[in-house]
Amino acid sequence: MSRIQLALNVDDLDRAVRFYSKLFGTQPTKLKPGYANFAVADPPLKLVLMETRGQGGSINHLGVEVDSSETVRREVERLTGQGLFTDQEVGSTCCYATQDKVWITGPNEERWEVYTVLADSETFGASIAPDREACCSTTASESTA
Repeated sequence: MSRIQLALNVDDLDRAVRFYSKLFGTQPTKLKPGYANFAVADPPLKLVLMETRGQGGSINHLGVEVDSSETVRREVERLTGQGLFTDQEVGSTCCYATQDKVWITGPNEERWEVYTVLADSETFGASIAPDREACCSTTASESTA
């Protein structure tokens, strides 16, 4: 089996393991001092490249694409139950697509979205969250449910 690996630096391994166990609904397959490894079978990774001059090599945000708005709604409920929900967008245009999504923030302030694409868009779009500079920005609001 082939899969893409995403390695993240974290400040607090225990805190990070708790967060990612909740996010992906699985426990680490390998846990050593200073190291944890998750083998996530579902979902596969989608790679998005966003040109942002002067910020190359950094993470803009991370995401999980799902198949439907109903799945996004189920994830809102699941993540809220785990204490991870931050904000939800319904019918927002971002990244040349109209999407339903939920945003959560990881233990080191990394932004995650769980989203579904409703339709393509001819424009890049802007987030409906009032304090977000543009969609997929890392300065999303931190409202909790």
